[in-house]
Amino acid sequence: MMSEEEKKEAVNPTGAPAAEAAPAKEKAAEAPPPEKAGETAAEEEGKEEKAGAPSAADLLKTEVDLNVRKAKGSKNVTSGTVTILATFNNTKVTFSDPKGNVISWSSAGKMNFRGSRKSTAYAAQVVTQDAGKVALSHGMREVGIRVKGPGMGRDSAIRAIQSLGMTVTSIVDITPVPHNGCRPKKRRRV
Repeated sequence: MMSEEEKKEAVNPTGAPAAEAAPAKEKAAEAPPPEKAGETAAEEEGKEEKAGAPSAADLLKTEVDLNVRKAKGSKNVTSGTVTILATFNNTKVTFSDPKGNVISWSSAGKMNFRGSRKSTAYAAQVVTQDAGKVALSHGMREVGIRVKGPGMGRDSAIRAIQSLGMTVTSIVDITPVPHNGCRPKKRRRV
C-alpha cells in the first residue's frame, strides 16, 4: 500500500505544495485550447454586439435616457419655442430660438413611421423626444409650446417635452379657425 506522501507525489509530480497545485489545474481547465481560442473570441464578440443592440423592451420603456452630450458647434440657446403640428396624417415638431431660427426638428416620417402609424400618439412622443434631445444638446432648457392642428399627437408631444426635463413656460393653441371665410369643400360621401 502507498503512504500519504507517495499519494501526494503521484497527484502532484512537480513537487509543489498541494495548495498551489489545485489553482494551477483550475487555470488550465479555464483556459481554452490554443486552436479554439479564436472561435471563442469571435463568439464573444457576437454576443457583445447582440447585447449592445436595444431590445423591444428597451425601446418601449417609459423613462427617457437623458445622456445628452454637448453638440458640436453648440448654439448655447437657453430658451425658445416648440411648434407642434399635429395633423390627421402626420406629426411634426420644431424647436426654435426666440428669433425663430430652427434649432432642431423631427417628423414621424423621419422616425420611420409609415402610413396610418404616423398620426398616432406614440409617434408624436418619439418624434418629440428625438428633436428634444438635439435641442437639449444645444443648451435649451426653457420652452414655450405652440400647438397647431387637430391630430392625436398633441397631448403626448407636450408630455414628452416635460419628461425630457425642460421647463414649459406657456402652452398656446394656434390652430387656425375660420370666421366663415372661404366656402368649404363638398362633403365626403363614404
